[in-house]
Amino acid sequence: MTAARPILIVEDDRAQQEILFESLRIGGEFEVHVAATLGEADALLDAEDSRFDAVVLGLELPDGNGHGYCAKLRRLGHKMPITIVASSCNEIDIVRGLDAGANDYLTKPLRLSELRARLRAQLRSFDNSVAAVFTIGQFTFRPSAKLLQDPATNRRFRLTDKETAILKFLYRAGAKPVTRPVLLEKVWGYGSEVETHTLETHIYRLRQKLANPADGPLLITEAGGYRLNAAVAA
Repeated sequence: MTAARPILIVEDDRAQQEILFESLRIGGEFEVHVAATLGEADALLDAEDSRFDAVVLGLELPDGNGHGYCAKLRRLGHKMPITIVASSCNEIDIVRGLDAGANDYLTKPLRLSELRARLRAQLRSFDNSVAAVFTIGQFTFRPSAKLLQDPATNRRFRLTDKETAILKFLYRAGAKPVTRPVLLEKVWGYGSEVETHTLETHIYRLRQKLANPADGPLLITEAGGYRLNAAVAA
């Protein structure tokens, strides 16, 4: 099972906060964080080792407007999907939100199962987009380009399709070990006749590319599977 995707909710209405928080936590699919103001959202987004895969943004906040904040996040280089949630379905507001960089615009009362489905769709699209760039240790990982790069030395490693899929799956699992059977199923497909040694060969090659002599190994064998070293990969 993959790790929960970290989601930031920016909403000042306490009742709406609780509804969104409890709804998005169902099934352990999302790790939900809440900010009641844009200032609190800034603090969470700017925190050391902060990572949010999506933002659900209210339109009217005590210290600003969702449209302006969405545009600010895009100016600062934040690429994650942003969904604006508002009471109004006014066409002008919807256009302003989308023009500000929002990926989606939903009106209250929310259909919560639809919100979860839309977030899943946005995350799938983002994960496969050219904008998706993940940090693993000193490396930047661009799944769409199948590229691993060390910006400090400009070393670049081209990854195979399977290496890319393995690394993306391990990244999403966080520090949790992923067993060999799970990796075989997720990367090669259910019912695949691929044997374990094929996976081990790909892991060996991936570990060579992820060599990190200064701080220790990035890719660790553990509990019948593999995981990224959280202390180094964060």
